[in-house]
Amino acid sequence: MNLHQFKFVQEAVRRNLNLTETAKALHTSQPGVSKAIIELEDELGIDIFARHGKRIKRITEPGEHVLRSIDIILREVRNLKRIGEQFSTQDSGTLSIATTHTQARYVLPQPVAKLRHEFPKVNISLHQGSPAQVAKMLLDDVADIGIATESLTQFEELISLPCYEWQHVLVMPTNHPLASLERIRLEDLVEHPIITYHPSFTGRNRIDLAFATRSLKPNVVLDAIDSDVIKTYVQLGMGVGIVAQMAVDADGPGPDLVSRPAGYLFGSNLARVAFKRGAYMRHYVLRLAELLSPRLSKDLIVKAMAGDAERYEL
Repeated sequence: MNLHQFKFVQEAVRRNLNLTETAKALHTSQPGVSKAIIELEDELGIDIFARHGKRIKRITEPGEHVLRSIDIILREVRNLKRIGEQFSTQDSGTLSIATTHTQARYVLPQPVAKLRHEFPKVNISLHQGSPAQVAKMLLDDVADIGIATESLTQFEELISLPCYEWQHVLVMPTNHPLASLERIRLEDLVEHPIITYHPSFTGRNRIDLAFATRSLKPNVVLDAIDSDVIKTYVQLGMGVGIVAQMAVDADGPGPDLVSRPAGYLFGSNLARVAFKRGAYMRHYVLRLAELLSPRLSKDLIVKAMAGDAERYEL
């Protein structure tokens, strides 16, 4: 058996058992993939996949055990490469970060700038996506570290640690009727059009839950993934914006806009930092986590990666 066979099996599972797509992803031929998998099955004396004719239909029970072992083997191969890179290149290389737009725009600039100052030979690759896409990039080894508010706790293959808490704020034109109220209620908000985040981004689930708990139906006329986009449409008078606190702390509410705290309406949100379980942590990956939050230290992350993540909460 060899690593090529392991990679073919792993990629076949990732490609929903489509060997043609597996071959394309690995830049080889479909017959070659099929032959390598069959040779591995013959050597092991079991069927990893159940077949109908020549088509793979599902993973067998012994195949599930084989896949878990293959995942561990290939993960450790990647770790060996990272160890070699770290000690042979003296803290140079590429740090891949997966995150959402809000984190990339408002949270990461200062930590990334400080990291580059400390590790001038390290290049940064920034991948933006939805929280679910952030998780997938970590699982697929596209990224070394992920930062998001949602999704990162939903995968056993990821270790996620709380990074910082944040709240939503309301933004509106200075002449908006709600701007004169000392304390804005949810009942006041439902009387006006609302502009906020897409349901899968930036704590939107807490917003929806707050209204649903009070049996109120908000009039969300526009949703977006970008805080700046939300503020732009608020400036045009399309509605009241509900945005992340860091979007206002960084740049202010915007020209001719005012902001009002909304933590008492929607509660607090928890941004998390995540790593793939079992991955080797290079020095600069750990350092970025430390720069993201004073609560995160190298020792804490190493302990979490060893299995103590559940013991650490804000």
